[in-house]
Amino acid sequence: MLTKELLRVSRAGGGYHPQFAGDDDRQVAARVLGCYQGHVGEQRSDLTAALTDIERESDDFKLVRGFAKLLERDAIFETRATVDPQRAREVTFEAAETVGVVAEDERARALREAADRLGATPETLDSALYADLERRQILADAPERWDPATLVEQYNLSLAQTALFDATEVRVRSADPKAVVSAVKRLRLMYEVRRLPAEERGRVADTDREVVVTGPDALFSKSRRYGTRFARLLRTVAGTAAWELTATIDDRGTERELTLSDTDVSVPGVDPVTEVTFDSSVEAEFARRFQSLDLDWDLVREPDPVAAGEHVVIPDFAFDWRHRDFRVYFEIMGFWTPEYVEKKLSRLADVEDVELLVAVDESLGVAEDLEARDHRAIPYAGSVRLRDVRQALRTYEEKLTTAAAADLPDELSPEADVVTLASLAEEHGVSEATIEDKQFPAHEQVGRTLVRPSVLTAVDDHIETGMTLGEIETVLEEYGIDDASAVLSALGYRVAWEGLDGGTVESI
Repeated sequence: MLTKELLRVSRAGGGYHPQFAGDDDRQVAARVLGCYQGHVGEQRSDLTAALTDIERESDDFKLVRGFAKLLERDAIFETRATVDPQRAREVTFEAAETVGVVAEDERARALREAADRLGATPETLDSALYADLERRQILADAPERWDPATLVEQYNLSLAQTALFDATEVRVRSADPKAVVSAVKRLRLMYEVRRLPAEERGRVADTDREVVVTGPDALFSKSRRYGTRFARLLRTVAGTAAWELTATIDDRGTERELTLSDTDVSVPGVDPVTEVTFDSSVEAEFARRFQSLDLDWDLVREPDPVAAGEHVVIPDFAFDWRHRDFRVYFEIMGFWTPEYVEKKLSRLADVEDVELLVAVDESLGVAEDLEARDHRAIPYAGSVRLRDVRQALRTYEEKLTTAAAADLPDELSPEADVVTLASLAEEHGVSEATIEDKQFPAHEQVGRTLVRPSVLTAVDDHIETGMTLGEIETVLEEYGIDDASAVLSALGYRVAWEGLDGGTVESI
């Protein structure tokens, strides 16, 4: 973004049109770039004077200052002095008080006395006195990543971002609406996704959705932090293949409309913005703790959109049951404005034919409203309690395992030659007790493992009386069997133990 005083817009026709730089302005960009590169090693005051000369010769001083603002962020300025400036001033002022500086001779004497105390020369001390002032700092390194074309491109993006800072609402149609929503959520902006009427679809990359984002001016008091996030959203939007953005701008109390598209703004291929992974620390903490549980549910971040009347909703998470195609959506409602909470509730009320859990901040006082809308509400304060989420998911697990057990036939024929009851139960999404009640005509149950008779015969051929238990376990490992005791017993052997170090096999 640029600063507000560098914003260049036209209000012709009652609109709000950023005055973008064009190809003709690359020459100005090149001059500003050259100015920085030509003043490496010189004081900032010299650089500022040279930029002022370019401003006087330019048709628009704001354009020159805009280019310079972007370059200054990458420029490196240093304080260069052989004596620390603050220490130099302290000692020199003490000497000046003793000498009683009135004229130039007394000043020179004070400098000599201070220099003697600091082990420096009067000349180096004099140059160090105010070397840390901004105007006396030295340009140590000029930006090298820009050329005139990319500087113009970045300027246009920054100009558009600055214009969006005063938006009260933004409507985005993009070739990649999910990427836009992901950015909106990561930037912690308030939004909704609207399904376009048939006559408006296909205007931008055949999309049938419009992402509507509420801007900072719609809050109780305007937040610069929120407004900056709002403007940063444009970088993600502009990074999609095709897009169109329409914004309502609060222009000092006058409502104006700003329209942008991929023909106006693009993202230069330098330093992409790093955005946060989650909407909030509450979501980040929940995801980290839930994934550490290693449950039979896979946590999905920002899943597919869910239809909600004429809108669509993209919940924060989804839980996918590992054993069959079943998904539970999960939304975390944090602290929002009352208006946004009401809008969110109405959207959730329109969500049908899906399972939805909603963790809701207790301070909002809307848990009962959620329950009335047939969604399971999980109140929380500070952080979402895993126990409550786990309990809610367990209800689904019981229904899923019961349904899976009812679907299982009385006889099962696993494809594997060797398979444990536990892995077979996991495969079918049922309990081990359910699996134990089934018949396995092609396998024999050996302990907690199902083994084909041909495998048992092959194993028996390798076993000889007198073999050590370690040797037997090596044979069984080749066949994928880890329960040596059960197999030996089934084949008519036992282990004659010889102390704690092991034993040998003998016939029963």
